[in-house]
Amino acid sequence: MVEKEQKRHIFNGKEYPCCTSLTMGVIGGKWKTVILFHLIDGKLRYNELRKAMPTVTERTLSLQLKKLEEDGIVHRKVYTKKAPLKVEYTLTKLGESLIPLIQSIANWGDFIVANYSEEK
Repeated sequence: MVEKEQKRHIFNGKEYPCCTSLTMGVIGGKWKTVILFHLIDGKLRYNELRKAMPTVTERTLSLQLKKLEEDGIVHRKVYTKKAPLKVEYTLTKLGESLIPLIQSIANWGDFIVANYSEEK
């Protein structure tokens, strides 16, 4: 195994031991990649995300969206001109850079279901 030079990986004020740790710190967890997957095709309102992810709790969805926004992955736009309040979420440029990764994760999931599913 080739030994790699240890270098610091710092993102948004947090230090990570390696590049994969940084990536998983930003998109890891049960819901972040799911949120990003649903935002690949464009902007969605909060309730549209809730409907697309019926098993996530409102609290968890709100917290994960907030974290993705803090990390600069998701943009939250609030429309206050007329009631009711409208909030839309989109991927930022940084978030868009994750599309190939998120799509690869989705493709791998499809591959597993097609080739290794117990329901075959």
